[in-house]
Amino acid sequence: MAVESRFVVIRQGVEVETFMDKKAADEYDKMLDMADSLAEMFEGTTLNIDEKVREELCIYLAKNREEVLVALQAKKAKPETPAKKNVAAPAEKVKSSELPLETEAVVKVKAPRKAKAS
Repeated sequence: MAVESRFVVIRQGVEVETFMDKKAADEYDKMLDMADSLAEMFEGTTLNIDEKVREELCIYLAKNREEVLVALQAKKAKPETPAKKNVAAPAEKVKSSELPLETEAVVKVKAPRKAKAS
């Protein structure tokens, strides 16, 4: 007999979503809490937003909270991961006669790979 653990998110007595991972269930529940808070905030405004649109908007904002915080300048954007740096290759000078524009330039040449010892 197999035993499975399931984590169920229940809102107002209704089963909303089932997860196999507790962390995912907690994150989803937290997102729904944020969406509820946003909905309350929008209800208190003079904006005339349809209930369904308001719900979709609140869920969207809650799911994308990191980008929203960056847009509100409450948080700095995470820097992009830099590309891998190339290993410095030895440079050699090229004679001007080898270049089409009669100028000197530095050209990087890849160093030969070392053979692995067996």
